[in-house]
Amino acid sequence: MEPQSQNLKTAPSLTLGRFHISEDYGFLLPNPLKELPDHYRPWMEIANRLPHLIGSHQLRAQVNEMPLLNCQFLTGYREQRLAHLVLSFITMGYVWQDGEAQPKEVLPRTLALPLVEVSRNLGLPPILLHSDVVLANWATRNPGRPLEIRNLDPIVLFPGGESLRGFILVTVLVEKAAVPGIKALVQAVNAVLLPSPDSLLQALQQLRLSIQDITRSLGQMHDYVDPDIFYAVIRIFFSGWKDNPAMPAGLLYEGVSKEPLHYSGASAAQSTVLHAFDEFLGVRHSKESADFLHRMRDYMPPSHRAFIEEIHSAPSLRDHILSSGNSQLLTAYNQCVEALAALRSYHLAMVTKYLITAAPKAKGRKTSHLPGPPQALEERGTGGTAVVRFLKSVRDKTIEAILHQSG
Repeated sequence: MEPQSQNLKTAPSLTLGRFHISEDYGFLLPNPLKELPDHYRPWMEIANRLPHLIGSHQLRAQVNEMPLLNCQFLTGYREQRLAHLVLSFITMGYVWQDGEAQPKEVLPRTLALPLVEVSRNLGLPPILLHSDVVLANWATRNPGRPLEIRNLDPIVLFPGGESLRGFILVTVLVEKAAVPGIKALVQAVNAVLLPSPDSLLQALQQLRLSIQDITRSLGQMHDYVDPDIFYAVIRIFFSGWKDNPAMPAGLLYEGVSKEPLHYSGASAAQSTVLHAFDEFLGVRHSKESADFLHRMRDYMPPSHRAFIEEIHSAPSLRDHILSSGNSQLLTAYNQCVEALAALRSYHLAMVTKYLITAAPKAKGRKTSHLPGPPQALEERGTGGTAVVRFLKSVRDKTIEAILHQSG
């Protein structure tokens, strides 16, 4: 290998490593831990039995007996991410154990203090996030085999059985499908800086393929997730206490704040992937949608947020393509935008199936031992948005980004 110094002048300015983004796993946490040090056994024992404890209405009693543990024995990033995953899952179960009619509006200090402590250490909010549910919540059964549903398991679960397992793992595979696109995006940013039209064209073609692969991966939801169970059982546990009519006052974190705090629930809008693609392709959303999306960036790991900002501050790809007069680049760019719009249309159809169509069916059916379907969140996403209107808007604004050849 050549000495590093000889490569410095030609080294591209944007790299994934600088933002702790994995070349193999993208925004997924590589090889998440499944166990915390023995000191935190009380947390793990509850987390490992969460579906049973919620289903039997015993979780709150268990949490109330939990010892107060601080985070000083957590060493390293992956232990902190697992602690955040475990504590935020327990928090959602504690708040929503008895459904939206009887949410707990005070989080006991044995849960609130360590959750807030580990959240501050990680630069994350003290609530369940996409980075918990998906990015840090997967393990391979056989590490030598490919990442596919049969070879994956979530680490922590809520009630919802195979449908929840499928929801988490399909979303893991969506994040994995984005990896070539994230790499292509980095290649493209650097190709604009050089400039290198050939490298840029190749990167745009790769980005389009990756977006199409994301759409195909998302399609596995239909095979693994029952819409009735998702609507009636699962989604309440992803619901937060901001813009949620079931908890208008917010949640009081005991020992942390005298006033209740307000945080949005876990949402696909907290995935860094589409934010990065939008910034790179120059997609501009309506003020209402953009405000929500920007707020969701506060729910991402700080290094992922910084990656989006870096792309935002890079030279404009659209301006570069228009000024280049290169019709191949223009076509390749438009194909990326069209693929992104198609992904958003597909996501919209899926949300319609799992939320809007499932709602009336869920109301007519009551599962015996679990809370009923949430009324307060009807037609709202877990992040608190009017979800169909929001998704239509971001799809339509994506289509508007298509470039037209000048005269």
